[in-house]
Amino acid sequence: MSKNLKFLWLIAFCLLMLGINPKGESQTIPVGTPVLDDYLRRLQLLGEVDSASSWMIRPLYPVEAFGIKNGFDLDSSLVDLENSNFHKRFGKNDKGKFLTMPGVYRFQYNSTYAFGVNDGAFIPNRGIQQIFSPGIYAEYGNFTLQFQPEILLAQNKDYLGFPLEHQATILFYYEYMNRIDLPERFGDGPYNQVYGGQSSLRYNLKEYSLGISTENLWWGPGRRNSLLMGNNAPGFLHVTLNTRKPVKTKIGAFEGQVISGFLRSTKFLPPFPDYSIQQNPVYVPKRNNGNRYLAGLVLTYQPKWIPGLFFGYGSVNHMYGSDVSGIGDMLPILNGRKGPANVIDPIRDKRQQFSSGFFRWLNPAGRFEFYGEFGTRGNSRKLEEFMVTPEQGRAFTFGFAHLMDLKKPGRFLEISSEMTLSGQTIREEIRQLRTWYIHDHVRHGYTHRGQVLGIGNGPAANQLFVGFAWVEGLKKIGLQFERIEYNNDFYYYRYEASKDIRNKYVDLVFTLAPEWKFGDFLLSGKFQYVNTLNYKWFLENQPDQYFVPGYDRKNFVGQVGLAYLFR
Repeated sequence: MSKNLKFLWLIAFCLLMLGINPKGESQTIPVGTPVLDDYLRRLQLLGEVDSASSWMIRPLYPVEAFGIKNGFDLDSSLVDLENSNFHKRFGKNDKGKFLTMPGVYRFQYNSTYAFGVNDGAFIPNRGIQQIFSPGIYAEYGNFTLQFQPEILLAQNKDYLGFPLEHQATILFYYEYMNRIDLPERFGDGPYNQVYGGQSSLRYNLKEYSLGISTENLWWGPGRRNSLLMGNNAPGFLHVTLNTRKPVKTKIGAFEGQVISGFLRSTKFLPPFPDYSIQQNPVYVPKRNNGNRYLAGLVLTYQPKWIPGLFFGYGSVNHMYGSDVSGIGDMLPILNGRKGPANVIDPIRDKRQQFSSGFFRWLNPAGRFEFYGEFGTRGNSRKLEEFMVTPEQGRAFTFGFAHLMDLKKPGRFLEISSEMTLSGQTIREEIRQLRTWYIHDHVRHGYTHRGQVLGIGNGPAANQLFVGFAWVEGLKKIGLQFERIEYNNDFYYYRYEASKDIRNKYVDLVFTLAPEWKFGDFLLSGKFQYVNTLNYKWFLENQPDQYFVPGYDRKNFVGQVGLAYLFR
């Protein structure tokens, strides 16, 4: 670790050791918590919790942001500090508080091949994998400790990934795999790991919090996709300075977060790493130490004059730890280095950078929200260049959700949709491999432990989602459809000459998604039928027939999340 990074972490540690005076609660609802995470957003849409929170910087702090007495106890029926065996006061004059957090269990099954996104510590896996996540929370004065590790047990069965018969395409495929750490399979046997999970140690003062954490982060307004920071990979170790609720000023309310963290690489290789074409190996080994330093910031603004409207900006950059040399490498706001992309800039080019602007419009009276995010791959373009070609290096998300009244009070029909596009539309961008999440210098890409931090379906993926659900309180039964187009840049990079649309790699996903509360148990599920067209872009032509089916496959996916609420 460089001297600059050591100094930064030392400052954070010293600040954590400062005095203990005002009370500071900092319990979060972790991103992806079964039922609760989705339910709390629904409450805001119904106008039952404060609409001042943007919901664009997560995890959320329900105590501070919404006035809930204890973060996971949304209706104040669970926590009895005087009589409970699981929740207690402690310390001098009972100033401390100890809570047993919901015990979380998550299960996933894939019948044929790996499928699943925004599922945290889960890996690309065929067969069964499980996560056990017990947790405790303690606070005393300004200090809070949330300890919620995650234990992953995965069968990690073998499955057919990129087929070797795809010989004419494998060289093109490796142009991408050599620029990102995205293994198809994590080794050749069962995969078991223990992660820090949704854990943090914080020092809190009024609206602000400074801490060390391994929690999953989510930046942006999207319900299903975030361009910069989502929960598709396990949480990474980071120092964070953030707001816990909107900071009100004369012109409106602000929220923000600055992070400094570390991303881990894997040692797992892409398929057929020993394969050669004309004695030239397709796989180019990456550096042995692929761990990277990541810096990021996000800021949101809610104008005082327009309740329910939020604007935000986020920026991240990461690089190999040995490349960090100055303050510009550690704070994205200071590292633009504006200039033409075709001019070599060794300092700029050693970083992989992303920026995005986003908005969310919330109307509790109409029980409606509309949101969008527009991102760019890089942070060094001049404004004039952006105005001329805004589509260069772009990705975007747009979505909405609406709750319609049904006959019985408290029951609603939820209609939601979201579209995300990160595939490029400019030929030069595609030919130069300027694809989201891969990089020429940071050849482990925008990943942590072998999974993308942003859009879960990977580089240049495009998605369209539509959902309908019956909801009542903590209960929900949803029907969903999703179309996923994988690495559209690769398709045009490989098949530009033939322009053969039969090679597009597409998933059509049909989902039944129930959520229910049984006593002190919260149960969520996804039962999915995945119809894959042209798996891994593979098509075997027949000379006497044009409309031949590609390598189409079927997959059955079951996901179950269970949370037990201790009383």
